[in-house]
Amino acid sequence: MKVIILAGGEGTRLRPLTFAIPKPLIPIGEKPILEIIITRLKRFGFKEFVLSVGYKAELIKTYFQQGERFGVNINYVHEDRPLGTAGSLKMISRQFRFKKEESFLLMNGDILTRLDFRRMWSTHQRNNSDLTVGIKKFIQKIPFGVMDIKEGLIQGITEKPVESYCVSAGIYMVKVSSLKYIPENKAFTMPMLINAALKKKKKVFAYPIREDWIAVEHIDHIEEINDNLERWIKE
Repeated sequence: MKVIILAGGEGTRLRPLTFAIPKPLIPIGEKPILEIIITRLKRFGFKEFVLSVGYKAELIKTYFQQGERFGVNINYVHEDRPLGTAGSLKMISRQFRFKKEESFLLMNGDILTRLDFRRMWSTHQRNNSDLTVGIKKFIQKIPFGVMDIKEGLIQGITEKPVESYCVSAGIYMVKVSSLKYIPENKAFTMPMLINAALKKKKKVFAYPIREDWIAVEHIDHIEEINDNLERWIKE
């Protein structure tokens, strides 16, 4: 099964680091984020990669080349303009001639996780799912008393409540036939694709990620990972 990794964003929330290098090349320990991702996926048997690149693409291509050094095969698709988290998939599927009932793994190029990708893939296959979305439980603690108000009258107050949400973890198993819902050469996101598939009554399953998971969005995240490096990059 092929792996498509989205590695074309500008990483604006990680500036000034990303003024010099693209986010996927930011080092975690001694290796770039993207190398850690590819190396881990290889351990689960994934060896065919397509990197969707844009911002500072030449640096990513120079570092990874065709993947020989990492024991995998890497191809590239270059977005001339940002197409969103799903917009480049149709272009990729045409270029690499996926079979209609084939599925691929899609993930963002800024995610570190201990996820058992093989188990997620098996679940996707067993459910005959059109889309399987990796989800993570997000806990939000509100540091104030929350008022229940009706017609100007206070009905009660809950002190510092905790809200729990299931959020997309940026990891997906995608059946190629689902890509027909993506418009040509337009910005399109994975939430938009998921909603389009649901509208067509397609099978969209949630896969809970209980293992360690982090999206590297801010410099604080890099510091958090480096403070407990073995947790994130151990074999």
